Amino acid sequence: MWNHPFVDRIFEALRNVAYGPAVLAFVPATSLGAFWLGGERALVAVALGLPLMIAGIGAMAPNPADRKRQQGGLLPNYQFETVLAEVLSDSRRSGETSACFAVILDDYTQMLELHGQAAANHVAQQFCSRVMSMIRASDSATRIDGNKMMVVLHPAQQLDLETCIQMSGRMQSAVEDPIMLNGTGVYLSCSIGFCLSSNVPDGTATDWCNAANNALQEAQQNGPSTIRAFSSETRRRAQVRTNLRKEFDAALESGEIRPWFQPQISTDTGRVSGFEALARWEHPKKGVLGPNVFLPFAEQAELMGKLGQAMRHHAFCAMREWDRAGLTVPRIGINFSSDELRDPGLIDRLKWELDQCDLTPDRLAVEVLETVFSRGPDDVITRNVTGLAAMGCCIDLDDFGTGHASIASIKRFNVSRIKIDRSFVTKADQDPSQQQLASAILTMAERLSLETLAEGVETPGEHALMAQLGCDHVQGFGIGKPMPFEKTKGWITSHRNKIDGMPKIGRQTG
Repeated sequence: MWNHPFVDRIFEALRNVAYGPAVLAFVPATSLGAFWLGGERALVAVALGLPLMIAGIGAMAPNPADRKRQQGGLLPNYQFETVLAEVLSDSRRSGETSACFAVILDDYTQMLELHGQAAANHVAQQFCSRVMSMIRASDSATRIDGNKMMVVLHPAQQLDLETCIQMSGRMQSAVEDPIMLNGTGVYLSCSIGFCLSSNVPDGTATDWCNAANNALQEAQQNGPSTIRAFSSETRRRAQVRTNLRKEFDAALESGEIRPWFQPQISTDTGRVSGFEALARWEHPKKGVLGPNVFLPFAEQAELMGKLGQAMRHHAFCAMREWDRAGLTVPRIGINFSSDELRDPGLIDRLKWELDQCDLTPDRLAVEVLETVFSRGPDDVITRNVTGLAAMGCCIDLDDFGTGHASIASIKRFNVSRIKIDRSFVTKADQDPSQQQLASAILTMAERLSLETLAEGVETPGEHALMAQLGCDHVQGFGIGKPMPFEKTKGWITSHRNKIDGMPKIGRQTG
């Protein structure tokens, strides 16, 4: 009935007084006083009114047992934080053990990109309901960012590491039951990290929650549907990750993170047709680090937009320097993350960045993954991609053949070029089945009037085959490895001198 904490406390105090032994001692005196002052009518009024008053206070005051039960269930974030602190305190006072769980739905972003927001909301609700069905009425949970939940268990004597692992397994089994979307069963999984209250003996509720999240991060790094428990080693590795994230942010500011450039050449002329800008961290102690090392930290720290701006700044400056040096580099390819493409202000910012370096939009190849093209037409990503194409940028469909892009979506997004994934290129000159796959992709691209670029070309045989099958451009270690800007001018000049006077690699005819 009463929801305000202050009112609750008043009625609880009254309840404690009304039901306490002291009140019973005053009942006879109260009755005699009433008879002495008011006679029989007053005595009857007190005899009837006093029990009713005590009963009323008891009904309106919150029962401690009821409050304990109200802690259970799905709570708003702020209430969950309060309950988490109370559970940790109760656990230490009673000597019993509790546990905090962090549970996240795997591949939620990909599912959102494939099926849209409405379907993602439905899946997230089902995920939440299934996790809730696996916990007790006295346990509490909260939902974070749609696809993540935090759960805290009521303290118990029998709660230990094995029990938490078993409970995590039951949560995963419940989540893995198929969910129907448009008549089709979608199979999902979740990753779980947890921390026993005994593993944070001196920590706060926030420390406890962070420990569960650190265990979850380790679970996610070991693949989907993984369970990890927090330990002292987890704490050490979490500190390393935290330090690396701070270093990453500082490295962006200092220019340690910048693009290295991998050349792309035309199979018709053999000349440079572009470069792809690939992020590298030139760490002063650890050497050159690839994106597989630092991109996870950039995503977790929400620094992908900042990384993208730094990459474009360095890449556009490189284009300007090549132009001033009289070196022909028609196009620069830059990877755009989903986070960047979700920015409503991306197009205006990109126009300003190009203008600063006197570059026209047609010299930028916007590289996006296949999964982007399955999103709904009203999505911000969709509007940005189509807007970039209308602006004159080349839209490159990256890692083609490994995702879910339809031919209709390729045309709708005005894709200019598909980049054939290296898995279709490797040993294509030796494996007939590989050659058939590559040939089929190139034939489709020709029918759709799309340019093509083969990635991962490492041998002269693969280069020759791609040219003969009609691929327009090639890229890979067989052409040139990624290199810092300072080495690109020498490489371009050396390559130009090498191909001058050499015979061209012809295509198949007929």
